[in-house]
Amino acid sequence: MWDDAFPSFLIGLREGLEGGLIVSILVATLVRAGAKSRLPQVWTGVLAAIAVAMSFGAVLTFTAASLSATAQEAFGGTLSVVAVAFVTAMVFWMRRSARSLSGEIKEKVTGALAMGAGMLVVTSFLAVGREGLETALFLWTTARAAGESAGPMTGAAIGLVLAAGLCWGLYRRVLKINLTRFFTATGAVLIVIAAGVLGYGLRDLQEGGVLPGRAAYAVDLSGSVDAGSWYSTLVQGVFNLTPTMTWLQVLSYIGYLAVVMTLFVRGVRATAAKPAMDPRKAKAEDEKKPTPDDQKEPTPNDGTKPKPKDGRKETEPAAPSAARRRPAWVVPVAVVAIPAVVAGVVVALGRPKPAGAQTVAVSETECGKGFTAPKPGRQTFQMHNTGSKTSEVYLIDPATNAVYGEVEGLAPGTTRDLVATVAGGTYAWRCVPTGGTAVTSKAVRVSGGGGARAVVPVSEQDLATPLKQYKQYVGQGLATLVAQTRKLNGDIRGGHLDTARTDWLSAHRTYASLGAAYGTFEDFDQKINGRPDGLPGGVRDKDFTGFHRVEYGLWHGQSADELKAPAQRLADDAAGLQKAFPTQDFAPGDLPLRAHEILENTLQFELTGDADQGSGTELATADANLAGTRELLTVLKPLLTTRAPHLLPTVDADVARLQKLLDAAHHGDTWTPVDRLDETARARLNGATGQLLEDLAPIPDLLEIRKSA
Repeated sequence: MWDDAFPSFLIGLREGLEGGLIVSILVATLVRAGAKSRLPQVWTGVLAAIAVAMSFGAVLTFTAASLSATAQEAFGGTLSVVAVAFVTAMVFWMRRSARSLSGEIKEKVTGALAMGAGMLVVTSFLAVGREGLETALFLWTTARAAGESAGPMTGAAIGLVLAAGLCWGLYRRVLKINLTRFFTATGAVLIVIAAGVLGYGLRDLQEGGVLPGRAAYAVDLSGSVDAGSWYSTLVQGVFNLTPTMTWLQVLSYIGYLAVVMTLFVRGVRATAAKPAMDPRKAKAEDEKKPTPDDQKEPTPNDGTKPKPKDGRKETEPAAPSAARRRPAWVVPVAVVAIPAVVAGVVVALGRPKPAGAQTVAVSETECGKGFTAPKPGRQTFQMHNTGSKTSEVYLIDPATNAVYGEVEGLAPGTTRDLVATVAGGTYAWRCVPTGGTAVTSKAVRVSGGGGARAVVPVSEQDLATPLKQYKQYVGQGLATLVAQTRKLNGDIRGGHLDTARTDWLSAHRTYASLGAAYGTFEDFDQKINGRPDGLPGGVRDKDFTGFHRVEYGLWHGQSADELKAPAQRLADDAAGLQKAFPTQDFAPGDLPLRAHEILENTLQFELTGDADQGSGTELATADANLAGTRELLTVLKPLLTTRAPHLLPTVDADVARLQKLLDAAHHGDTWTPVDRLDETARARLNGATGQLLEDLAPIPDLLEIRKSA
């Protein structure tokens, strides 16, 4: 949680200190002017600014929660970019205005005093409101990037409390802080954090389909960096740098840092080069400036009354006005209530209810409340989480548990649309709270209409047989792998490097055909098939081992003596994997996921040439990946046939098309390297792989293990 809290702590501290300093200057100016009676007007404006900021945060939260997953990505990405723009402007504005901030605010307060109570409220509201809106937007962005709100909110709260303490100390002259240095240091850190938020936001826009390049990865350290480790979590939480980043993310991160940090540092140096005014002279100049008391008219000697010093005209009566007769609590309550009401209206209008849509409750105690028998046809249900836990909800046939529609990750207090086609039959809702017990609502009967398409849920028991069959396949493959790596090791020890190159390819293809088990091989996968990406020493790093290490040596002129140790270690690791595999945890739910992920990795690494270490055999590896996918589809066929009978013929045609293209690049014992394919052949290969991936995409959803009642 604390790694996610730091960026919010920093923004809370900095924005809180900025807002607190502004309020301190407002209060000090009124006290010096002898206008303490006007302080409630300042606090009313501050309260209004806080209310607007909180209402703005609520609008962001509940508006995003009602969107589809793709729309949420686009919405969140857009606001992340906007947040970066705000933070960047704030950093530069504070660096430029820190020295003159006090004087500017004093002038505004002096003017407001002369114009009446309303203007003083507006002045304090505008002075603090900008900081509040910036804080709300940036906190919403960081919470969304973190995937949870506890850490960011805790960090922001600590930062704001600390800022309030610092402002009190400065106001009471208990503390002395060099604010110029403070804002310079925090500004530099915020620029680094903002660069990460920008990259995250652009990635969201790619995920939402707004920007291209979703699969164009510039960095992929997922094979060598543990995303769940403390150091990885810390870097992701603070800087929004992930093991896998697209080219757009990397270029935007580097470009933003290079441009903005350069301008910031240059501005700091330019400001430091200006001679600072002697503090005693500054104080003397400040004392020369007239205050509202200094500007009062001298008492006339003609017997007339002096002009009132509170800004009223001579003809304005001093009797209690209507504003003074108004109860003191009315204005503060109004400035809080009005933004809250406006926010509620905005959320309601931004989430229009479709004509005839039912609102259905989702919780452990009210699952399905409000659900009545709908008419046949395409229907929209508004699923509202009335509980205290994030939940999944399914529209099911209670007799067969077949699923007609679902909403995942429905947060407490939020509403999302579930669209499903309803026909004659029996329907009920199944609510599955996180960490809670699944609850099924009372069933309703719908008459008439044609057949509605439903997905029969899959249980772990349903996947037990396919899993057993696939584990047998992997076990046989590992036995072959051990024999092949031992032969490869023998070739190198005997100095037969030409034979070793042939045997290396055979062994590597065997390992590549076991793709569905990569998630189960644990650390052995990195040892056996790790790439040098991300290692400090690159191809010369001591942790660069396995097939690609031997490949690099065989195709870069290394001697047999140099390759003996890597070859021996590869053989040992293969034998170690074979021994460990029977006791490793192979989750049944991994099988449907791997149906898509194997070839996704192929498209990312093999067909781009990123995985090649000199052999030029990427297409041979792609061919082995395709064989592994084909084997996986074979064991899943019984489950897929009953749930999507038209899917497998389509996928089989895609597989045949891709296989034909790969065969065209296979010439006896050699394969055409990816970088030597002509443009047309490469485009066809990428297109065929992409089409197959698109047709494989429904399999994880079709065979997802769903929690039953």
